[in-house]
This record gives sequence, structure tokens and C-alpha cells, in this order.
Amino acid sequence: MTDIPKVEIGVFGGSGFYSFLDVKDEFYIETPYGAPSDKIVIGELDGIDVAFLPRHGRQHTLPPHMINYRANIYAMYELGVKHLFGPCSAGSLQPHVKPGDFVICDQFVDRTNGRKDTFYDGPKTKHVSSAEPYCPDLRNLVIECSKELSIPVHEKGTIVVIQGPRFSTKAESRWFSNQGWEVINMTQYPECYLARELEICYVNISLVTDYDAGLEGHPEIKPVSYDEVMKVFDDNNEKLRKLLFKAIPRIKKERKCVCSSALKNAGVN
Repeated sequence: MTDIPKVEIGVFGGSGFYSFLDVKDEFYIETPYGAPSDKIVIGELDGIDVAFLPRHGRQHTLPPHMINYRANIYAMYELGVKHLFGPCSAGSLQPHVKPGDFVICDQFVDRTNGRKDTFYDGPKTKHVSSAEPYCPDLRNLVIECSKELSIPVHEKGTIVVIQGPRFSTKAESRWFSNQGWEVINMTQYPECYLARELEICYVNISLVTDYDAGLEGHPEIKPVSYDEVMKVFDDNNEKLRKLLFKAIPRIKKERKCVCSSALKNAGVN
């Protein structure tokens, strides 16, 4: 690792978002948890090095349930990343959350199963709080920049994370909607929680691409198809890039948020 530079800012790419900055360098990083999804690309933005990793791989070869989330997060940690952006495509569960909107989530609900979701499998044991799972400072920054760019943004929201790769049934979607949750996705868990276990500031930017399985009482809203998801995501990639370009240079090095001291009271040993 001696010849790999230290990089404090990282970005994960989701479906349809496979490149971000011009390549300055790239590295394949082995981790104690296996291989990450792809090589990590180092780019530069206003003199700031930024690490980029497409979570599904550059050719989208990894479905959500097969992503090695621990390896992806640990590779960023090995680089020295302290601030991590996790944009992702998401389906809307509420009529007022429209395709093309951004939701800066403040909560998640985990409906996945069998995913490796901790770095502390023993004998070292930690119980890290996930009461407030997303970095409040990064969230505020992204919300502020979204408004400056006139991007339709929801300042908070709950994302329900399903196992995938299948989409929801109408019954499941109705259940999630009736809970009042805003968006649905397949990759947010355990990605965001693993970042907290390593005291990395993490923010989710949910780019709404569709209305999940249609919405109850709204017959004009049709169930999602993969082609429709990708079309809307492609149409909005430029907005996402502009947002990242605006937010990244404004990140403050000093961290006083809950993320930076997440392990302080997480004993057991």
C-alpha cells in the first residue's frame, strides 16, 4: 500500500453511474474481506483527489445481493477516505416524491437477508449505534448544494432496502408505502452502516427513477421496468455530477460529527 496515495474523499457509483472524473490513476486493492467490486479510480477535482468505485462493477456484473460491501468500504478505508458519497437509484413509494427528485435520506429500514453487515465478527466485538445512520454534516452540505443548483430535493426520507435482484410485488410496495417510507433501493444496506463502523462520514443521495410497483390509488402510475429505470437515471446523471462537483470542494477537513467518534462508546472490547 506504500505507493498508493492517501485520499480523503470517496464516491460509490450505482446503476448507470460508472464513471465520474478523468482517470489520474487506478488501483486494485486487496482487503481482508476479499476483492472489492472493481479497481478504484483516482481522479482530481479542483486539486482534490477523489476515489471512485462503481459498486456493481464497471460492466454491472454484480447484482445487489452479490456485492462485497465489506471489501468496498474497507478498500476506501485503506485509502484513507473520511468522507464518502453513496448515490444510488431508488424507487418512489409516495406520490409527492417524483422521478428525477433527489432524496437525501436520514433513515433506512433493512429488509435484506444474509448479507455480511459488520466488521466485528469476533473475538473483537463492537455495537455501533445506527440511530442516526447518515452523516448530518454531509447531508446538510448536499441539501444546500442541491438547492443552489435548483435540483428538486427532499431534505430527509427513509429508504427501505430490499434484497434484490427482483423488484417488489404490489403487495410489498403497498406495505412499504403505508409505513410512510419515501424510497426503496437494493444497495444502501449494509453499505452505510459499514462506513459508520469505520468512522467514515457517509451520505446517501437517492435519485428517484420510478414509482416502485405503481402506487395504490394512482392507476395512472405503472409498475417499474428496468429499461425505464435506466432511461431516467441516464437523464439525471448530469445533475448528479454537478451536485458532486459543487459539494466536494466545500467539504471541511475538521470533523465534529457523530461519525468521527462512532467507536468511542461502542465497547465491549
